[in-house]
Amino acid sequence: MSEAPPGRPSRRDAPGPPDRSAGRVLVRPTREEDFAAIIALCERVYPGNLPYGADQLASHLEVFPEGQLTAVDVRPDGTERVVGMAASLIVLWDDYEIDLRWRDFTASGYFTNHDPAGGTLYGAEVMVDPHLQGRGVGSAIYRARDTLLERLGLRRVRAGARLRGYHAYAELMAPEEYAEKVVRDEIRDPTLSFQLHRGFRVISVVSGYLPNDAESLGYAALIEKLNPELAPAEDGEKGDPRYRAAPVPSAG
Repeated sequence: MSEAPPGRPSRRDAPGPPDRSAGRVLVRPTREEDFAAIIALCERVYPGNLPYGADQLASHLEVFPEGQLTAVDVRPDGTERVVGMAASLIVLWDDYEIDLRWRDFTASGYFTNHDPAGGTLYGAEVMVDPHLQGRGVGSAIYRARDTLLERLGLRRVRAGARLRGYHAYAELMAPEEYAEKVVRDEIRDPTLSFQLHRGFRVISVVSGYLPNDAESLGYAALIEKLNPELAPAEDGEKGDPRYRAAPVPSAG
């Protein structure tokens, strides 16, 4: 439900030690036969708050199959294990208020508001198996989506990055100040810091993006990454100026 590598798995994720082994990570288009594994992944990442069911995943493939990506761990014997996913749609950004919720940008997770005539790729979701953090799965997914952005000739990708670490600072500062300190690398946020290292920038902070999220208290940073081949220079100057800082080195 947000652009973020997930946090640590809950205790109910696995009764024994997690399988941290990995073969060759491949990012490919999502298939219908991936649905069960993706739903199981959702349950590990969002315990008790499942964002996607089979109906929604089927809707994604119906309206925009190119925008749905699955990361698989390819074993030496050729078998595949789903270890991550990305879900996106195209929107005409001017049709939306900047402070809408995730469910408004995604038609409650069904993507039926997908508009091929739009110029903005909306990153509705990126998930990585919690047991495979730091194995390059998330980076592989983002590289694949950057390639999609360029191939489709879209102007930019935007998303909501939930401020996952904000709950620990809520009594000390407003969410806008928290986001500014993350941008300036004074605080590390598990979600937003990762996004900044992927070349995104913060445009604004919005409330109520994921109203029931205890970690972010509902707050998210609206983030953007421009397609340098198509976006005019002035696009890089838009957004709240307090979030303009020296660029964070890219993760490649």
